[in-house]
Amino acid sequence: MLGQYLPILALGVLAVLFAAVSFVASKLLAPRRPTSAKAAPYECGIVPTKEAPERFPVRFFLVAMIFIVFDIEIIFIYPWATIFEGLGLYGLVAMLIFAFAVFESFVYLVGNGALDWGPLKKQVPRTR
Repeated sequence: MLGQYLPILALGVLAVLFAAVSFVASKLLAPRRPTSAKAAPYECGIVPTKEAPERFPVRFFLVAMIFIVFDIEIIFIYPWATIFEGLGLYGLVAMLIFAFAVFESFVYLVGNGALDWGPLKKQVPRTR
């Protein structure tokens, strides 16, 4: 019984061993010539002349969250779709609950302005 898992165990041991040997070889064999250019952040070949004027807007992270939400949805829906008939009503109800949770998170992100592209609109306070 345990013999069928031996190739998986051997592959895991080889992967850990390869990673460890790679890190050790990198530390021992890599040249160490630090310069200010190597220590500077790399921005697609553009030399930074000044600090960024502001932080990334929250919408940037909201779009990233939408991508992750739909990525996770696809990861879970694909196996479900392949064995849909074997799951029966239980599988359908479980997927509807999951789809509702994903849709709810999407509505939350859209409500927070994740898809509002274009210039930022400044709120003008109302005077009475």
